[in-house]
Amino acid sequence: MTDFYDVLHSRRDVRTGFRPDPVDDEVLTRVLQAAHAAPSVGFSQPWDFVLVRDAGVRERVHALVSAQRDRYAASLPAARAEALRAIRVEAIRETPLNVVVTADATRGGRHTLGRHERPEMGPYSAALAVQNLWLAARAEGLGVGWVSFFGDDGLTELGALLGLPAHVEVVAYLCVGHVDAFPDRPELEQHGWARRRPLDWAVHQDTWGARGLPGAAPTALLESTVDAVAPVDGVARAAARDRLDRMTKPRGALGRVEDVAVALAGIAGAEVPPMPSPAAVAIFAGDHGVHAQGVTPWPQEVTAQMVANFTAGGAVVNAFARQLGAEVLVVDVGVAAGLDPVPGLLPRKVARGTADMTTGPAMTREQARAALEHGIEVARDLVAAGNRCLLTGDMGIANTTAAAALVCAFTGADPAVATGRGTGVDDETLARKADVVRRALELHRPDPADPLGVLTAVGGLEHAGLAGFVLGAAALRVPVVLDGVIAGSAALVAAAFAPDVVGYCLGGHRSAEPGGALALDHLGLAPLLELDMRLGEGTGALLALPVLQGAARAMADVATFDAAGVTDKTGG
Repeated sequence: MTDFYDVLHSRRDVRTGFRPDPVDDEVLTRVLQAAHAAPSVGFSQPWDFVLVRDAGVRERVHALVSAQRDRYAASLPAARAEALRAIRVEAIRETPLNVVVTADATRGGRHTLGRHERPEMGPYSAALAVQNLWLAARAEGLGVGWVSFFGDDGLTELGALLGLPAHVEVVAYLCVGHVDAFPDRPELEQHGWARRRPLDWAVHQDTWGARGLPGAAPTALLESTVDAVAPVDGVARAAARDRLDRMTKPRGALGRVEDVAVALAGIAGAEVPPMPSPAAVAIFAGDHGVHAQGVTPWPQEVTAQMVANFTAGGAVVNAFARQLGAEVLVVDVGVAAGLDPVPGLLPRKVARGTADMTTGPAMTREQARAALEHGIEVARDLVAAGNRCLLTGDMGIANTTAAAALVCAFTGADPAVATGRGTGVDDETLARKADVVRRALELHRPDPADPLGVLTAVGGLEHAGLAGFVLGAAALRVPVVLDGVIAGSAALVAAAFAPDVVGYCLGGHRSAEPGGALALDHLGLAPLLELDMRLGEGTGALLALPVLQGAARAMADVATFDAAGVTDKTGG
């Protein structure tokens, strides 16, 4: 039994280090027998195995895969594209054998159990054969690499190259051969492409969300995340500051860029922090019942329209992200309209907008908690996907009204001071907006010691989602760049749950919204940029990203006086 688990946990997607010696026929037969013993829905056994040894065929497959990989890379953000191009596909040629696992969805006739309503169970079953083959190969000391850079046109071309019937689908293209050693960790993890999710993230007891390992009591995601937020590493901060003083430049010459480098070192727990790349901006979107109070001239349906614009790539945040090589995704945590599924949209809707906070609570405590936990999950997923820096974004008509109320609740500021023009309202609307914030605060008298209660009373679903996003990033020791007033108000919520969260936040810019500056000041964060921006979306956070990346690059690349043989002037 121990041997089985050892094989299971040591299975690797091998891409390098193959030897040219052939795979013994008896060994290969045993491996294929293991694959053929896989379970299948309705005992349909939809798989077949194509053994590709011909060097000429493999050369043509390699050319096809390389072209497909390059095309895919061209569609990715720059940091992801660079990482993708570093993933080798030469094993197609270097291994003595390629194995193609196919699925025939017609096998078994019309009445195959489990496939009547779910024809996709054929390829799903064939994937089990792939896993069996992979584990058996590992037990035999064989390395296996899975090549998956095939679009529909690529699969069609591959099928023609292999002479596959039109109704037979390629499930996996595997490179198989002897290796001298297996890596300790998956190669994609070593390359920074992704991380393995901990098991306790993935186990739910009885109902979704009640997480807990077998034998343990279910844990509450919000509370366990708050408990996981630890102080940044003071030793690493001090070491980074010392290194900066020894680098070949006058002490302090980089100004506040040096503070950024120290902050990144403390977050990472390393004197030389990793490059904050790849980076992803998550735009949390929601609507607001307080819109009914006339706080903005923009109609509420603009929220959904802008979400469509984000996913289509037509907004300012998309333009900035393309320039900087960052990923953009939208989280529907509370848009009033129904949204059709599209790439780049995460459906996490808690409610179709909030209620009017001037007549009652904006949401229930259960809704606020759900939105917070969605934000935590989004942060977790993005970090597990390999992102090393998270950026906040937002969309929601009337959300600056809720943000002003949150800022006042946590800082004690007067609504007349904290409330801004948002989308550019006139003086009359601004006065009405400040009065709406004042009336909501007087109605609820939110207690800043109860951040969930403050969100419930006057917050927005996107503010709650962003607060969870910040908490999730901090719990995983990943820097998070705050955008404008919405992010600032959400960070106030997060800091009320876990004060140490502030050490993981960097203020992207000083928003033209007064509440944004009040939030940053209260958190003790100095904005990196001051450009009089008030768009939101994550635009200010994106423009600040190169400052973080420059600080990290300087720490890694700039020599110290000793290393460079440069005399250090210590007297001036």
